[in-house]
Amino acid sequence: MKKKVLFLCTYNSVRSQLAEATLKHFACDGFEVRSAGSFPSGINPNVEKVLSEAGIKMHGQYSKSISEVAKENFDYVITVCDLAAKSCPAFLGNYKRIHWPIEDPGRIQGPQEDIIFAFRKTRDILKDLILDFIKNNENS
Repeated sequence: MKKKVLFLCTYNSVRSQLAEATLKHFACDGFEVRSAGSFPSGINPNVEKVLSEAGIKMHGQYSKSISEVAKENFDYVITVCDLAAKSCPAFLGNYKRIHWPIEDPGRIQGPQEDIIFAFRKTRDILKDLILDFIKNNENS
């Protein structure tokens, strides 16, 4: 049976979207993956750019509210920003809550190359965390 994972971030525009696509890519069919935010604000265009550079596709993803997933049961709820961790609502069922404090590359100001560098760095940090997560949860 597939484990259900929810990635939460405040705006569901960058970090949670990167995490959702990355887990879907590397775990193939091992997990059912969603992402959501308290204040969904659309997906930052740099997300798809840095994912495509790594050969990762965003299969039908969109920025969604926590209310869209609130009645679902999850095995893991992973917050990827501190604000989401502090305000994370309770979900149905028995799930494990995990927090990955990751800086928001969407807040970077300056030249485009600095912004893209920050998005790539975030993508790579999430990839490492997700590969460890998969390894540690393959047989659980």
